[in-house]
Amino acid sequence: MKAVRIHEFGGPEVLRYEDVPDPQLRKDQVLVRVKACAMNHLDLWVRKGFPGVKLPHILGSDIAGEIVEIGEYVTGFKPGQRVLLAPMYFCNHCAQCVAGLQNQCREFTVLGNGVDGGNCELIAVPAVNVIPILDSLDFNQAASVPLVFLTAWHMLVGRAGIRMGQTVLVLGASSGVGIAAIQIAKLFHARVITTAGDENKLEKARALGADYGINHYQQKISEEVRRITNKEGVDIVIEHVGEATWNESMKSLKPGGTIVTCGATSGFNAAFDLRFLFSRQLSMLGSYMGTMGELYQVLGHVFAGRLKPVVDRTFPLREIRSAHEHMERSQMFGKIVLNP
Repeated sequence: MKAVRIHEFGGPEVLRYEDVPDPQLRKDQVLVRVKACAMNHLDLWVRKGFPGVKLPHILGSDIAGEIVEIGEYVTGFKPGQRVLLAPMYFCNHCAQCVAGLQNQCREFTVLGNGVDGGNCELIAVPAVNVIPILDSLDFNQAASVPLVFLTAWHMLVGRAGIRMGQTVLVLGASSGVGIAAIQIAKLFHARVITTAGDENKLEKARALGADYGINHYQQKISEEVRRITNKEGVDIVIEHVGEATWNESMKSLKPGGTIVTCGATSGFNAAFDLRFLFSRQLSMLGSYMGTMGELYQVLGHVFAGRLKPVVDRTFPLREIRSAHEHMERSQMFGKIVLNP
């Protein structure tokens, strides 16, 4: 089959479109022909050099396609069935997995990170990862859902415990997590404030349901939040930018508010005054992906049309270098999807 692999870490030039052996199907696995694989910032980080990645390596976490073959031990699926894949690997037998807390499994990793991903024509995965999709959802849309919608659901519902009518600040409206978080917050009738670097992206965010937009290049986030909320602040901040926005995110919280973070695209070293944390009784929560149960919960809303994936642009898999360059320019609104 054709696949894109990295044999060394570096820029887009290390991505090689090449022939590799077809995967060997285990008896407990399903073989899927990849029709679409959406990109995430994780692809850039792994390509540049990520601890624990064994080379050569295939990137790609968000996969949709058709079942080609089913292992002997697998039931409930059939060849030709349209599916998406849960974007994670877990042992499925430890105490955490059995309790439904797969993202706390000691072997937990994301497809395309600790194990090979979907930048290829065929992929073999455990049957537990395979989820049928509706005919109304095309492959590009389906591939744009799993990682970011699961991440945003776990942040807002699983970790921050969002309640009806709260006020939520979502950093990075044009990112996959931002797009998902805006829509999920609106399911709870939240008042949503979001940020982006230009008015076009903010207008698209408003079309998804955001009530207010802040241009973070022209306005100070915390000052605008205080103005919008009549100096009250927000209940929850969805953070994944990191070092560049951390203090502004903290200052945007109301007393007793919660900041939940799933990443740090601008840097990992966020410093703050501990007195501000304890005197205002703030909560700081970490969030990593989510559980299989949460994935099924959020997919229920996607399949019902209450949550909508957004595709920015598609590229043939052979043009993956151009796709990585497009993502690094941060000009997209929504997901970049690769088609083998």
